[in-house]
Amino acid sequence: MAAPGRAEEAVTDEAAIEIERRRSTRTPLNVRVSYTTVDALFSEFSRNVNEGGMFVATDNPPAIDTRVSLKFQLPGRAEPIRASGRVAWIQPAQDDEPAGMGIEFEELDGKAREHIDRLIRELRSR
Repeated sequence: MAAPGRAEEAVTDEAAIEIERRRSTRTPLNVRVSYTTVDALFSEFSRNVNEGGMFVATDNPPAIDTRVSLKFQLPGRAEPIRASGRVAWIQPAQDDEPAGMGIEFEELDGKAREHIDRLIRELRSR
């Protein structure tokens, strides 16, 4: 039988590893995100974004490593951003945080990446 507190330590260790793997801090951003998997189309809201991906709030995320195609509109951009990515991690609802998934961008054109980078810098400077 595991010693008391071991499960909590393991979860904390996993969270620390995930934070260390993230290349950039997240910036809060609430925009509608449409995403498709091989067999379904969904529309949810992001909670935050960074240069490498975004968190999408959803009660029913696809499995980790599922490939998704994303479409979302950012402030100050006429055309929606289209990207592909994968579900990198899943978060169950906890305390004041919603359930959802972390999407890692895999394909994102240069102009879209520049726009995301610029928007993140502006939001962080406020």
